[in-house]
Amino acid sequence: MSSEIQLHAPGEGGGDGGCGRSPPSNKLPGPMGSSSSPIQESMLPKPNPSRANKLTLIPLIFLIYFEVAGGPYGAEPAVEAAGPLLALLGFLIFPFIWSIPESLVTAELATAIPGNGGFVLWADRAFGSFPGFMMGSWKFLSGVINSAAFPVLCADYLARAAPVLGDGLPRDATVTGMNLLLSFVNYTGLTIVGYTAVALGIVSLMPFVLMSAIAVPRLHPRRWLEGGKDRDWRLFFNTLFWNLNFWDSASTMAGEVDRPERTFPRALLVAGLMTTLGYLLPLMAAIGATDAPQDAWGDGFFADAAGIIAGKWLKYWIEVGAVLSAMGLYEAQLSSSAFQLLGMADLGLLPRIFASRAKWFKTPWMGILISSLITLAISFMNFDDIISSANFLYSLGMLMEFAAFLWLRRKDPNLERPYRVPMRLPGLMLLCLVPSAFLLFVMAIATWKVFVISAGLTAFAVGVYFVMGFCRNRGCLKFNKGEQMGEEMREDEKSGEV
Repeated sequence: MSSEIQLHAPGEGGGDGGCGRSPPSNKLPGPMGSSSSPIQESMLPKPNPSRANKLTLIPLIFLIYFEVAGGPYGAEPAVEAAGPLLALLGFLIFPFIWSIPESLVTAELATAIPGNGGFVLWADRAFGSFPGFMMGSWKFLSGVINSAAFPVLCADYLARAAPVLGDGLPRDATVTGMNLLLSFVNYTGLTIVGYTAVALGIVSLMPFVLMSAIAVPRLHPRRWLEGGKDRDWRLFFNTLFWNLNFWDSASTMAGEVDRPERTFPRALLVAGLMTTLGYLLPLMAAIGATDAPQDAWGDGFFADAAGIIAGKWLKYWIEVGAVLSAMGLYEAQLSSSAFQLLGMADLGLLPRIFASRAKWFKTPWMGILISSLITLAISFMNFDDIISSANFLYSLGMLMEFAAFLWLRRKDPNLERPYRVPMRLPGLMLLCLVPSAFLLFVMAIATWKVFVISAGLTAFAVGVYFVMGFCRNRGCLKFNKGEQMGEEMREDEKSGEV
């Protein structure tokens, strides 16, 4: 994941857009825990008979890879924070206590409830519409805020080649241009985004493969065992967390995946192996083949290490790869956010306009537009504390996700699960216990500013939920019915195409 991340419902209203009186909906916002819009099996999205434009295995692998990592960029601060040995152990052990549990939960629920919206559908089914809306709000805000770092990162790297882009109007124009360009690519379709991710992934990973191979004759394994002098545990755990996170983000696009019951588990497995090796091998190469002090391992050190190991040509390639990686990260996160809003609109949690698709490309144009505008606005802020607050909100969402996973196993044991984690409930509770404890730890070490910003954003989300309920009941906005999930079940979607 980019080093920039380390910056420490629904009955349909009858109005035509005005707040005219209309028959009251029989689905009102309920208290937390009440399921006013449970997703019954008959309400789940029906498979599209046409598999054209569906995401297949290879593009999905690279989309998940970019949701989580996008290359080893940003792993360097782990060495700076705790030394080579703990950094290597962290990227070796942490996947077992965090990434694997999150991946297993995603694989089971994404195949059992394979609709657009992903984790929002899971929370809605387990706990009701209000927790589902809050889950969607926490994850959406976290995603779009984090996405704001990627165009900024592109501008920073471009400024190295063209210093005029480093400040003022040229920099602002570059950030805006990157946002607009990448958003347009997203608008052209998920299939194009998927294969773009494949191309970006290959080109951005290749220099690390070459660096690791060229470094072999120069390796000194004893350097891997150095413990480091100073330790910054907050930076260390934050680096691990954000470089091995977001395994569930692709679940929001499950309705666009070809045969998700088979494709999702395989894609998660391959992406997991790519991610783990993609961090460990470059770290082992750069640590073992260079004699850099611990404090040199800041953001961007991989490019310097490549220059030492192979020469300037590889250093420049890695710097170009950082730009390409940031582009892939942005595309993957924007797709996830846009299809999440579409899924929430299908559930009736957001107005119907969010469920409409572009006429030519069948993409959720409103979700792309809203996500891009929020990301663009944040790109011009000093958002260190906002980024940390996004991490806090994501942690809240993950705690609810683990709770929904366990509750659905208990509440709905007969739900068809094409992929099922091979454990009984006590084992599943243990599986979720360690990552949940880590989430609580991450939240506990947050600063008071993070608590205030997170509380404010959460309060804002609660207000939006009840405003949506008011507009739905008064007919101010049109909403889909909860059971109208997926394009195939909406006969009136054409009226919303643009």
